[in-house]
Order: sequence, then C-alpha cells, then structure tokens
Amino acid sequence: MTTIDVVTTDNQKAGSVDLPPAVFEAKVLPDLLHAEVRRQLARRRAGTHSTKNRAAVSGGGSKPWRQKGTGRARQGTIRAPQWQGGGSVFGPVPRSYDHALPKKVRRAALRGALSLRRAEGAITVVEALDLPEFKTRRVAEILESLSLSGGDVLIVIAEPDEKLERSARNLPGVGVIRVAGLNVYDVLRHSRLLVTKAAVAAIEQRLASTPRPEKKRADEGGAAEVPS
Repeated sequence: MTTIDVVTTDNQKAGSVDLPPAVFEAKVLPDLLHAEVRRQLARRRAGTHSTKNRAAVSGGGSKPWRQKGTGRARQGTIRAPQWQGGGSVFGPVPRSYDHALPKKVRRAALRGALSLRRAEGAITVVEALDLPEFKTRRVAEILESLSLSGGDVLIVIAEPDEKLERSARNLPGVGVIRVAGLNVYDVLRHSRLLVTKAAVAAIEQRLASTPRPEKKRADEGGAAEVPS
C-alpha cells in the first residue's frame, strides 16, 4: 500500500493517507485505456451528418428521354447518382456512434489510469479546497503554492462545490471533476491530479470493490445449494 503526504493549500504537511492498492496499484493495460477513451470520444460525437439519396433529392420526376432508339444509355431520372445534382450513394446519415463496454472493463481502465498517474508521482492530495468566495485568483494562488501552476491539472473533489468549480473554469488547462464523474479520458489528458482527502475515500468506495449480488436462500424462494 502506498502512503502519500496530505498537504494544505499552503503546501504544509497535514498528515498522510494510504492509497488503496486495488485502485492505485492496479495493472496498467494500454488496450483497455484505448478502448475506454475511444468509447468516450465516440459517445460525444453528434452524429448529425446527413446526405440525400436519389429519393430525397428534388426534381427528376420524368424520364429524361425514351427508353430505346436514341443510341444513348437508358436513364430513368436525372436525380440518379451518376447525374450532376443527383443523390448520394451510401452517404452518411444521422446515427449514434455510442457503443458499449462491459462495466468491469471500464472500471479496470479507470483503475489503470489512476495507477499510471500514481506511478508517475503525478498525484497530490490536499486536505481540503474550501473557497470563501468565487475567486479565480485564489485557485491560481493555491496551484502556484502547490507547484502545479502552468500545467494541465485535474482537480478531483468528492462533493459538488460551485465556488471551486466556477472559480477554476477560467484557468487554462485546469479542470474540476467530481468523483462520480471521474473518467479515463480526463485523467489521461491532464498530466497532474490534485485530489482532496475526501475524494480519495470516495474513489476507494467507488472502485476498490465490485459489488456482488447476494445469493438467495432456500427459504426466500431461491434454490437450495447442494453440498458437493
């Protein structure tokens, strides 16, 4: 188990916290990271592209010339794909690019991304990030005191904090995310993580263990287990 120092916003040591090995010391599998990032980016695609086929293009209701006797190839409509202004063949149509991944794969990818940042020494745990008012300058001062200014930093918090979220959104390269929305893409696209102490516990609760359905007992309507 990895123990990491907990610091204050003034970069003074305020204790330590144990990072759960099931979350921050998991095996990093690049193929899982790629699959999850690809799924997230595909889900964000609007998919509103559209083209018209020969049935949707206006005009072309009459046959351009008679079927036989002209010496030219037979044509049924000037809106066929081979004509200028005709419809498209197999053109893009509105669709969703979203595709599913097993929940276990997504959880394993997130654990791998967090473990990668932990191995790089890119995780800083802060005791709390309570702002008395909406102040972007205060967030910039905190990042500077923690030697995190000038880079891509993802601030991870346990609960919604409107003052912090709105104060940090104007800082370039700085993002704020709640533990409930923590994902692989945001972890990988930020080189450093600033995690509150409460968020570490919330991450452990979310990712350390996989809930399993309880087996029904025989008196609850389930089948009785036969001893082997």
